[in-house]
Amino acid sequence: MGVLETKNLSYVYGAGTPFRMDAITDINIKIEKGERVGIIGHTGSGKSTLVQHFNGLLKPESGKVLLDGRDIWENPKQIRKIRFKVGLVFQYPEHQLFDETVYKDIAFGPKNMGLSEAEIRERVGEAVEIVGLSKKLLEKSPFDLSGGEKRRAAIAGVIAMKPSVLVLDEPTAGLDPKGRDSILYNLKRYQEQAGTTMLLVSHSMEDVAKFAKRVLVMNKGRVAMFDTVPKIFQCADELSGMGLNIPQITQVFIGLKKRGVPVKANVYTLEQAAKELASLKGGGTPGA
Repeated sequence: MGVLETKNLSYVYGAGTPFRMDAITDINIKIEKGERVGIIGHTGSGKSTLVQHFNGLLKPESGKVLLDGRDIWENPKQIRKIRFKVGLVFQYPEHQLFDETVYKDIAFGPKNMGLSEAEIRERVGEAVEIVGLSKKLLEKSPFDLSGGEKRRAAIAGVIAMKPSVLVLDEPTAGLDPKGRDSILYNLKRYQEQAGTTMLLVSHSMEDVAKFAKRVLVMNKGRVAMFDTVPKIFQCADELSGMGLNIPQITQVFIGLKKRGVPVKANVYTLEQAAKELASLKGGGTPGA
């Protein structure tokens, strides 16, 4: 049974007005427990609208969202509890920071869960360690932090609630490559250790390739593809037709293969590329 599932999920903006827009239509997906899933699509494809349904920020126009097999809206008065189980980190999550100190900001979610002060301190400590944020910053104002530190603090605030599903909407947007890689590495390590189901919404194919096992491709509010990373990135022409591009490293290796170089075409990270080229240089059998 999937931990998170949608059945015929649809949502409309501006219903009953001349500005009506079908944001997502008839979405049927199943996310398994402990999966890392990337969600990609061009601007306006419905990615953010979809993930805001997962923890009840948006209520379906029609269809259902199931968490552990139960409709999250079967008891609307309990929807707040769903948001503790499905944590959502918004794009530019540092805009969610608001409290006097970094500690209070990260502790806000656990405090609202009714945890004791000792439990809250423990969770804050664990969360800052997971995201790679120095504990020396906990008594600072969150507005005195650097951009990357703010991002880590905001993500820590969601992780501190220990959700069973963690949804990250463009968590690395606006960061430099080093900052992006660091946050993705920490999130991936946390997911592997905790067994948390994690969904990453991103415009960066490189980020998705490094992070995800499966990829959901959204196009015009519908599911266009949902498969493993290698199978999705093999569909270069289809992705291009949706206004998306496969990772640059994959484009390079597809070009090499077309020119007769005996390499694999489904290379989508620098680590894979290095191994493939080392095998080629060493007289191995790359592309086999």
